[in-house]
Amino acid sequence: MTKKIQAASHKGTNFLNKTVSYLARFIIKYFPLGAFPLVLVCCLGACRQKQPAQASIAKNESLPYYSSADFTPVWIGKGSGRLDTLHSIPDFSFTDQNGNTISEKNVANKIYVADFFFTACPGICPKLARNLKIVQDAFANDDEVLLLSHSVTPDKDIPAVLKRYAANYSVTDSKWYLLTGNKDAIYNIARKFYFADEDLGMQRNSNDFLHTENMLLIDKHRRIRGVYKGTSAAEMNNIIADIKKLKEEKY
Repeated sequence: MTKKIQAASHKGTNFLNKTVSYLARFIIKYFPLGAFPLVLVCCLGACRQKQPAQASIAKNESLPYYSSADFTPVWIGKGSGRLDTLHSIPDFSFTDQNGNTISEKNVANKIYVADFFFTACPGICPKLARNLKIVQDAFANDDEVLLLSHSVTPDKDIPAVLKRYAANYSVTDSKWYLLTGNKDAIYNIARKFYFADEDLGMQRNSNDFLHTENMLLIDKHRRIRGVYKGTSAAEMNNIIADIKKLKEEKY
């Protein structure tokens, strides 16, 4: 949302600058010189009035919550009773690249980014991994931030396979968990709770292959706070900025 506001603000500024330039040329051509300064000052003043409001919104805006598969953002203020009723990621138990059990206990009071991949994927998955490494490196010394990548072919992506994959992308074991486990459990949490690979109105099960380029930002209460195009390196800057926002939240 912040990115959209900034883009809109940038477009608006360009439009206003072009408008002022056109007006200046028009006034010089058709108005007496004595009237030019007054008219131009009025135009500039009118054009500038809306800029502070836009900047204020972008600066003070908190991250929204996402509670539905269509990823409609909802903003809820501090102290609202609605926080207790929001959609959240349930308890889980999977196995990482080292054969360790990773559960909701590992992400307790943590901020994490979740995505879905498989090691044999030749297309988007290498991009997801390279981009997630950008986030990993940005918070290399921050124990409050984790990364969880869930395999969608867990029968093939056993811990030994995940370990080799982790080595290829310089994964830090204590920061970034590559997860495998029961396929039904992974697909259930992916589709029903992370809203991964959702087609509205269509029923899916673990026999329908799951594949998505989305990355999701999860807060300390296991609520979805951001959705990003994981194949875009530029989006990693947004994830990093939004993680920093979450770290400042007091609720």
